[in-house]
Amino acid sequence: MPRLTVKDHSRDSAGMIYVYPVVSRRAGGVSVGINLNPNNACNWRCIYCQVPDLKRGGPPPLDLDRLEAELRDLLAQLYVGDFLERHAPPEARKVVDVAFSGNGEPTTAPEFAEAVERVGCCIDAQVPAEPPRLRLITNGSMLGRAMVRRGIAMIGARAGEVWFKVDAGDAATMRRINGVALQPATVLRRLRQSGELCATWVQTCLFAIDGKPPEAAALAAYLDLLLQAKGSIGGVHLYGLARPSLQPEAPRLSTLPNEWLEEQAERIRGKTGLTVRVSP
Repeated sequence: MPRLTVKDHSRDSAGMIYVYPVVSRRAGGVSVGINLNPNNACNWRCIYCQVPDLKRGGPPPLDLDRLEAELRDLLAQLYVGDFLERHAPPEARKVVDVAFSGNGEPTTAPEFAEAVERVGCCIDAQVPAEPPRLRLITNGSMLGRAMVRRGIAMIGARAGEVWFKVDAGDAATMRRINGVALQPATVLRRLRQSGELCATWVQTCLFAIDGKPPEAAALAAYLDLLLQAKGSIGGVHLYGLARPSLQPEAPRLSTLPNEWLEEQAERIRGKTGLTVRVSP
């Protein structure tokens, strides 16, 4: 297995189907990923996505027994064996979370709530002291389903978090970046639903397209959406392109200067009072 770095979030790094370890710059250590979309299918198509051969769709039926066995195996390596010493850089030798993320939208899996329950049981059985936080990284598109809300509520009951993707505050920019026809009012409603069930943070990827940063009007619309969502979210994660996109638009995308990201963070703090964390 290769050494873990923030530059490589390969889902098959541990030779498993559903479970993989990564070094997460936003979480601040080793994150155990739960990939419910091993077929590289997602209901969105974000132009900055690092998933190879991304396609539209949902996951195949999940083998929950295998998921549980893989997670138990990796947790044993992390907490009993010398996995961290062998594979993680010194500054990241701590398991910070178990995160439903992976190669597509995890909540599109019909078994999502059951998967949350099983993952929670694994953590209880193998990490009795200072367990890692349970997280869901989501585009929020499936919050209309009772099963998804039940799964998110279970994460909330464990003092977990939802990291909710919001890359824009206006419909045109959402379509351009995320490949979906979506209205800001819908995003706001889903954010509020998530915030009622579990501590929720907005996560936003910022980058240049054709060498140009987001336009002032798009940034203003994004800020307005955050203002309206303020009572439902704990804060905002702003992050840049740590790894290259694997989508057709990749040649048009580039990172923005750290100073620019920090300026946007300060603008959000000043206008909304929200906590903002920046990961260039």
